[in-house]
Amino acid sequence: MTGDSTKSVHGGERLDPQTGSLTVPIYETSTFGFSKAEDVPVAVAGSGEKGYTYSRWDNPTVVTLEKKLALFERGGAGAAFSSGMAAITTTIFASLKKGAHVLAIRDLYGGTFGLLHDILPELGFDTDLVDTTDHGALERGMKKSTSIVYIESPTNPTLKVVDIANVAKLAHSSGALLLVDNTFASPINQNPIDLGADVVLHSATKYLNGHADLIAGAAVASKGSIQKIKMMRRDFGGTLDPIPAWLILRGMKTMAVRVRQQNANAMALAEFLSKHRKVEAVHYPGLRDHPQHLLAKKQMRGFGGMLSFVIKGTTRDAMRFTESVKVATLAASLGGVETLVSQPYNMTHTQMSAKERAKTGIPDTLVRVSVGIEDLDDLIGDFRQALAA
Repeated sequence: MTGDSTKSVHGGERLDPQTGSLTVPIYETSTFGFSKAEDVPVAVAGSGEKGYTYSRWDNPTVVTLEKKLALFERGGAGAAFSSGMAAITTTIFASLKKGAHVLAIRDLYGGTFGLLHDILPELGFDTDLVDTTDHGALERGMKKSTSIVYIESPTNPTLKVVDIANVAKLAHSSGALLLVDNTFASPINQNPIDLGADVVLHSATKYLNGHADLIAGAAVASKGSIQKIKMMRRDFGGTLDPIPAWLILRGMKTMAVRVRQQNANAMALAEFLSKHRKVEAVHYPGLRDHPQHLLAKKQMRGFGGMLSFVIKGTTRDAMRFTESVKVATLAASLGGVETLVSQPYNMTHTQMSAKERAKTGIPDTLVRVSVGIEDLDDLIGDFRQALAA
């Protein structure tokens, strides 16, 4: 089973052994009963492999999703969470050691930035954020105590591309783990584990589910690493409920066709915007003038459905654009079938100070676009009339 569409439909799933149901059942239960007391410790230790105990630990519907996630991201196992930030936070804490140093790029989702820039230092962990595309800065930032190197690629919201294979070599040369947030790319376009990453993270709310109707997160890694992450998840409590797990399984059946259409729409929309007189700059790795275009071609199979662009004018001009779209919607989040627009400075990256946003390349006039699957003519017409406004 190698094709993305085939994996989308069938990967990690099988007919229900009890009923033959084609669709994975929703095991909406908090606890599981036993007929023999000696089976209890086996189930507790097995973490879903030899029976189930309590749905905060493992649940059959959730485990089916985790197997599908591992298949797509080419890892040994997966862990599903109640949100993307639950996945990120739990994975980072499961990977930390006493006195550890965390090295990360500066271009990060606002919630991740807040965790690394504010929360971890308050707890006594040493963290550094360096220029995203400066591999030399990453090399200089490594310390003997570095246990985690954390990146996104493409980055949110500047769409910079990081050389994952090179960063993996750098991290491993010092005994550190490389954690990669692959949300923007999706597993259809990129597989960081193939490039040397140790853990791949997702906001499953986005491209994995694809329908803007739930909150979830995911991590994929080796079986040993996931077991450690899952034990931390038991204590932190961020396990995914069976109903959203089932919805993600349903959403993933169309993930390959959705993402391919989003790739095509985003490429065409980026080309349109790059020629518009009211647009100062367009950030999309599929454009030939993107600084990391050749790297993107090398490590990605598709350039993704995310782009951002800078409006020529004032913050209010950018606001007027986001208020004027009719096919698209002014809203947070991304990765769904509908096109969404937002200004990161007042929505997704409020955890950053104005100084930090400027340092990262996020002006107030930057508009982030999550491109949907609408008809391209309708999308371009919508952006044309909103820019005219």
